[in-house]
Amino acid sequence: MAEKLRIVLAATPSFRDMVFGATSVAWLEALGDVVVLDDPGDATALTAALPGADVLITSWGATPLTAEVLDHADRLRLIAHSASSVKHFVTDEVFRRGLRITQAGQAMAEPVAEVSLAFTLSLLHRIQRFDHQMHDGAWRDAAPPQHGLTSSRIGVVGASRTGVEYIRMLVALGAEVVVYDPYLTDDRAAQLGVRRSTLDDLLRTSSVVALHAPTLPETHHMIGARELALMPDGSSLVNTARSWLIDSPALLAELRTGRIDAALDVFDEEPLPADSPYRTLANVLLTPHQAAATVECYLEMGEITAAEIERFAVGEPLEYELTEAALARMG
Repeated sequence: MAEKLRIVLAATPSFRDMVFGATSVAWLEALGDVVVLDDPGDATALTAALPGADVLITSWGATPLTAEVLDHADRLRLIAHSASSVKHFVTDEVFRRGLRITQAGQAMAEPVAEVSLAFTLSLLHRIQRFDHQMHDGAWRDAAPPQHGLTSSRIGVVGASRTGVEYIRMLVALGAEVVVYDPYLTDDRAAQLGVRRSTLDDLLRTSSVVALHAPTLPETHHMIGARELALMPDGSSLVNTARSWLIDSPALLAELRTGRIDAALDVFDEEPLPADSPYRTLANVLLTPHQAAATVECYLEMGEITAAEIERFAVGEPLEYELTEAALARMG
């Protein structure tokens, strides 16, 4: 092992309790001296802790790493983000100074994909509609058509980390899968066992459309009134990614007709207002932005972070390093 590192961990006590279990804490303490900051958004405390630090562990609500902040980082070489997206705090200055970045978002891919799969099965079997009916006292009244996974085409928008995990689950269960992603190559599609598609063709021919695209300028409201109108009667939409991808008023208008169903974990306004029209619709399945929130996911985020710092310490390649080019294509 190389010389011990000085590690600054900027995370709230509640985040540390969820993410940095006993295994991760022991791992970090074996790698170096750990300085803990309770408020990740406190720029003053961060600049005071950065001198002499080799590694900065960031978390939710991290302080933007501007030139003014990084001027205090005389030895900093690695930023290890213990969650997913880094876009809210990583600036061009980070790359200009040659700092390396890694993140633990891979831990979220599997649980989010599992929720997407659960949503898909629920929508195909109309579980959300039956649930609403039975809570209202009905019994098989106006039972909507139900479909099986292996007889349905599933359209996936975005072969992201989560998208790929979702695809693997679908393919393992025997579903036909088509994917729209401008960066997906024919070779990669063949490896995944899927067929590439245009967005319009995917929307026209899929029983369920699942969104797994990143939040980029070009994906803002990529699903609007025109796109929703392409979906067949009785089809369904799954969104466990970001509401950024959907024109929400257009979706709400389409859902109110009852022509399509939806399962949503993300919304323009969170928490979802108590008077949101989504709450009244029997063809909509709702969860409160909790798709990744498993106990195991949070603990794995801490373990990934510690493992990446260890790789850095011994000079091994980082498994989840982010380059400036890759970051431009990520949400």
